[in-house]
Amino acid sequence: MKRNNSFALAGGTLVLFLISIAGTASIGKQVETTNVFLTVRDFGAVGDGKADDTKAFQRAVDSGRGDVYVPGGTYRLTKTIVVDLDRIGPVSIFGSGTAKLVMAGLGPALKLIGTHKGTADPGTVEDNVWKNQRMPSVSGLEIVGADPQACGVEAKGTMKATFTRLQIRKVLHGIHLTERNRNVIISDCHIYENSGIGIYLDHVNLHQINVGNSHISYNEGGGIVQRGGDVRNLQIGNCDIEGNMGEKVPATANVLIDATGGSIGEIAVTGCTIQHTHDVPGSANIRIIGEGQPRGAYAKGELRGGNITITGNILSDVQVNIHLNKVRGVSIVGNTIWKGYTHDFLIEGCSSVVIGSNILDRNPRYHYGDGASANRGLVFRDCDSIVLTGLQINNVWRKKGGLILEKCRYFNISGCIILNCDNCGILMDDVQDTIVSGCTVSDTRRESQEGMALKVTKGNDNFIVNNLLSGRLEIAPGSGKVTNNLKK
Repeated sequence: MKRNNSFALAGGTLVLFLISIAGTASIGKQVETTNVFLTVRDFGAVGDGKADDTKAFQRAVDSGRGDVYVPGGTYRLTKTIVVDLDRIGPVSIFGSGTAKLVMAGLGPALKLIGTHKGTADPGTVEDNVWKNQRMPSVSGLEIVGADPQACGVEAKGTMKATFTRLQIRKVLHGIHLTERNRNVIISDCHIYENSGIGIYLDHVNLHQINVGNSHISYNEGGGIVQRGGDVRNLQIGNCDIEGNMGEKVPATANVLIDATGGSIGEIAVTGCTIQHTHDVPGSANIRIIGEGQPRGAYAKGELRGGNITITGNILSDVQVNIHLNKVRGVSIVGNTIWKGYTHDFLIEGCSSVVIGSNILDRNPRYHYGDGASANRGLVFRDCDSIVLTGLQINNVWRKKGGLILEKCRYFNISGCIILNCDNCGILMDDVQDTIVSGCTVSDTRRESQEGMALKVTKGNDNFIVNNLLSGRLEIAPGSGKVTNNLKK
């Protein structure tokens, strides 16, 4: 009986397998059956890389079937495929990873257009958006440009647009978000070797966007870039972002958030490797520029853009690793940072910033070759209400100091180790109401003479206490109190 049952089970499995094979083979053939996918080939696409498949693609999208499957092949497009969500209903354009779209015309290969005018609050979402437009998705495709103005994918007016498993290269902009969108997810993508921006938040009103588990590299206009607009809840996590700066474009960054003329808030950059390219002038790994002049009835000149977390990242090999300008409410913790050729940190006009427990190192691997010309160091200008704690800063070369404060107020610097920095360990120029405590500042290099551990050139009401200092102290008269420091 057990033997017969085994044969029966095997026979049943074989039948199910054959049925599955037959069902797969019928995809795109049984056009009258509503429970199987049609493919773009059923609407006339050829997929040989020569024929113009634009009209066939557009017919497939406009059919209203929703599922637009793109089987293996090379599909040449000469015009943008417009996905009018409210007219045709929910859409998923997808492949298994073997299909290539070659955009041989201007603009994006695929453009998703919705009518959502609300926020992420469910009460602001119109019924037609839930019915016809929710979660448009593009996945499992390669998009390649064959025109200098070709782009990958654009979305405007969408709710919960989702982009996964895409490879986009040799276009202008990879994923382009415009006007207004809500709840965007970009994951598991390779956005590579494009002449413009990898992921472009282009003067967009956008709250809730997650970018994760992606490679965003060698995009000449920047990796992930926001310009203007109103952006909240931007989460960038577990990505490799590198080399996104071209020599012939204005200074940009691997991650550039530029809120000039707009607003920003609630931004997190976590768990990423972000690096290259130091030989491009003005290059940065993370550059965040605040809102400029405050707007609206409640604006009183105070900083308003911010609430930013930068944590657990690997940052290296640019002119400036982290550049902040006129933002507030920033936490920078647990990062490993090296090879900032001009600065590791450049913090300008910022307030309410906590920087703690980061490694700012010069690995011996990079003592020679290009790495030897990285000056590094931390510079704060016109900042107030800053906490620096638990920093490891070493081997800052050819700078006035390893840690430089210029025209700053209300700093608390504690528990830092600052070693082997040229000229001075800590330099405070025109600084007020600042405490330096529990720090070790030393130069252990054999070739060094007794250097400068700490220098205050101008200021008042500063308190320098309980530090271990190796080297000279120069404290301008009346600039503060120096007490209970151990000088080696």
